[in-house]
Amino acid sequence: MTRIAHYCVPGLDVEDHAIEVPLDWRGNVPGEGFSRPSISLFYRVLCAPDRIHDDLPLLVFLQGGPGGSCSRPTSPSSDGWIGQAIRHFRVVLPDQRGTGRSSRIDSHVMARVEGANRQAAYLKRFLADSIVRDVEHLRLTEFDGRQWVSLGQSYGGFLTLSYLSLFPEGLAACFTTGGIPHVPSDAEDLYRHTFPRMVAKTNQYYERYPQDVDRVAAVADRLSDGGVLLPNGDGLTVERLQTLGSDFGMKPSFERLHWLMDEAFVDGSGEPRPDGDLSDEFLDGVMRATSSRPLYWPLQEFIYADGELDHPLRWAAHRVRASMPVFSADNRPLMFTGEAVFPWMFEQESALRPFAAAVDKLMEDTSFGRLYDVDRLRANEVPLQAAVYVDDMYVPSDLQLDTLSRVGRSHYWATNEFEHDGVHGTSVFSHLYGEALNRGDLAAIV
Repeated sequence: MTRIAHYCVPGLDVEDHAIEVPLDWRGNVPGEGFSRPSISLFYRVLCAPDRIHDDLPLLVFLQGGPGGSCSRPTSPSSDGWIGQAIRHFRVVLPDQRGTGRSSRIDSHVMARVEGANRQAAYLKRFLADSIVRDVEHLRLTEFDGRQWVSLGQSYGGFLTLSYLSLFPEGLAACFTTGGIPHVPSDAEDLYRHTFPRMVAKTNQYYERYPQDVDRVAAVADRLSDGGVLLPNGDGLTVERLQTLGSDFGMKPSFERLHWLMDEAFVDGSGEPRPDGDLSDEFLDGVMRATSSRPLYWPLQEFIYADGELDHPLRWAAHRVRASMPVFSADNRPLMFTGEAVFPWMFEQESALRPFAAAVDKLMEDTSFGRLYDVDRLRANEVPLQAAVYVDDMYVPSDLQLDTLSRVGRSHYWATNEFEHDGVHGTSVFSHLYGEALNRGDLAAIV
């Protein structure tokens, strides 16, 4: 292993590592030598301090996203599943390619790649088909080819089904939390499920905080007049305000938005005043809440692009939204949007502008890497235990259950106790582990 550092976070033994992987996996095979150019894949290994010399089974965490780096824990309890997992496993935390410390991509990197065609081709190399090959290469070259257990959160569940499609021999068992994709994949169908959920979540927010109906409307009216700038110089529009709803699938998102709206106006009275000045605290909070992780919005729709498409994506979420007048910026009460990307983002948000030409190109593309093998999934023999959140705003539970009905040796736990981020508490992973253990699915490794 190429160890960069070894240190302790309170309650955790931590090792930092990095290896090289090919930028383009086409023509290369995980576990073997590869052609250049290459990029860096960073990963951490966590262990309970009292078990660092034990021969523990391995658990690899497949992070949500797209474009999400792995946890940076401050203690075993700062990300609840970690405290549970280190009781049984040595935990491997890769930063997915392009994120964190793995040859990170941001606006500065994209600005250095010349031409929309080259930029689009470059971004294509950072999707699930490449991420899974990175992880399998890591297993083969740095962990002696030992099988490991995977835990896939959100987009990590999409990666899990890709892993089971491509390299099931690398996996001893799989856990997923809120992340079983619909197979066959269809972005427009997905958004036709999620946009009504966004309406329902917005209405739940207003039911909990009815005073915010007028307050949000007053802020939107003020923004409609134009001229409001965020601290980074981006203009604040009603459409960008609406994207605050992308948090509504997490807890306690309603409270976060309520307290943000509570101090929206400078006079501090809390009364809605469409002619009033918006406070610096409010504008800073909106900027932080709506500023994108570098790859999150640029890759958002392309996680649904599986192989050769019948037709281009062409801004599927934008088209679905346009068909629903309830999301108009003039509608009152104002509806918030969820996990959906829109073309205006790449005009209004400075950090996204360098991605605009490449994303436009990809929206017209029909040729992507193959993600899922339906025959192999049907015949799957790797134990898969899924937590399916009944009220999930991002990955509809009915679509998850439909897919699981066609995946061999899969089991699910459907619950409405948690939102999409339930794994970050202490009980979800513990429940999944217990169910798999009791069925004998982990007998070969524990």
